[in-house]
Amino acid sequence: MRYLLAVLRFISAGTILLPLAFLLAGCTVGPKYIKPTVPLTPAYKEEAPSSFKDSDQWQPARPGDRTSRGNWWEIFGDPELNKLEEQIAGSNQNLKVAEARFRAARAAIRFNQASQFPTISTAPSASYVKSSDFSPNFPSKIAQSGKGDFVLPFDLSYELDLWGRVRRSVAAAREEAQATAADYETAKLSLEAELALDYFELRSADAQKQLLDDTVKAYTDNVQLTLGRFKGGVSPKADVAQAQTQLDTTRVQDTDVTVQRAQFEHAIAILIGEPPAEFSLPAAPLNYQPPGSPLGLPSELLQRRPDIAAAERRVAEANQRIGIARAAYFPVVTLGATAGFAGSQGSNWFGWPSGFWAVGPALAETLFDAGRRRATSESARANYDAAVATYRQTSLTAFQEVEDNVAALRILENEMRQQQQATASSLESLQLFTNRYNGGVDTYLQVITAQTIELANERNQIDILRRRLEANVLLIKALGGGWDVSNLPHF
Repeated sequence: MRYLLAVLRFISAGTILLPLAFLLAGCTVGPKYIKPTVPLTPAYKEEAPSSFKDSDQWQPARPGDRTSRGNWWEIFGDPELNKLEEQIAGSNQNLKVAEARFRAARAAIRFNQASQFPTISTAPSASYVKSSDFSPNFPSKIAQSGKGDFVLPFDLSYELDLWGRVRRSVAAAREEAQATAADYETAKLSLEAELALDYFELRSADAQKQLLDDTVKAYTDNVQLTLGRFKGGVSPKADVAQAQTQLDTTRVQDTDVTVQRAQFEHAIAILIGEPPAEFSLPAAPLNYQPPGSPLGLPSELLQRRPDIAAAERRVAEANQRIGIARAAYFPVVTLGATAGFAGSQGSNWFGWPSGFWAVGPALAETLFDAGRRRATSESARANYDAAVATYRQTSLTAFQEVEDNVAALRILENEMRQQQQATASSLESLQLFTNRYNGGVDTYLQVITAQTIELANERNQIDILRRRLEANVLLIKALGGGWDVSNLPHF
């Protein structure tokens, strides 16, 4: 009966302490989070290419727009590229590392949330101790020969979150998990862009190989032509030597392209999680028309880029860490309770007379720590300042990447028109010098010079197309690849 009354007193004390605890728990020390500002301009400096105007192709997401933008790489209209890109999410090992880190950060939320609830533990024990008959201060007749001890305790410990330390720890874990989720999206976008870049490099090598193969065949015919003219006494042997040199030089270039292609094919294999020995891509021409995509406003870019979102979330986390460091200046109040059964033998272990309990709060306050808490607080503020600077620098770098690739696309568009004209002129020049050589007007050196210029223009035209495609990929990456801050998980 006494034990029952004691339990009722414990419950009554809890009904008084718990409302008080909840009232005090509403206090949170430390600064409130304010999102840092970033230097912004109303519009981008660089003018978009003419191909971007009134474009109805892929458009980057706008803030708060949850409409699915689809897979950005589909705008290039290449089924092989689409197939490769879809394999990254499930096969790339680096992306799996980023995904595992996100799961670990998500588990850290639950770890910190556990501190908001009481911890209950038990440590049952059963022991028997025999005392010596010759123990001091006890005659042998009085001394007991042995004693049993059976204990079943239940211990409860609960820290009252008076200053918001636990709540800020949970909030910091949530913000780190969001940042890690954005890190995953950043890694995924980077890998997707890297695969597209390697793919276009490979297709450019295919186009260069096809051009050089055709050129080798044409130069082989020229060697036979000069050889026939030499045997007929029309041309000197120097023409044959020049034609053979031109052919051999072009063969070297043709062989060198195959090395580059093999390396890009191996890189693609690794990106999709396959051994290079088990992966191959058949050759295909570089037949693409660089697509266009609206740019939007610089202010929208802050919510489109996952790396910017990750940096901003880590600023919020660093702000929480300041509050956690501040809470260390205040006392820690812990509510503890112990209840259970204790008996001298197993038969009376669970009887009501064997019950025991204890309850009461405990307060702990550090009186002197030689400046440890101040150093921790200063470190937290320094980390916050570093996070703000990282956020602003990440944003500025994003603006630069957009401006760089917009300028590259506009300039390369003009350069392509100039190169097409130069290629047409070099073809015409080669035809004229070839006809003059056949007519005996010019030496074969003029033909060799025209061939060299024409081949360089053909190769440069392919290279400009590759650079335009890669600038498109880099611009889409710079715009976030269709990602939006609303895609961040909420915990």
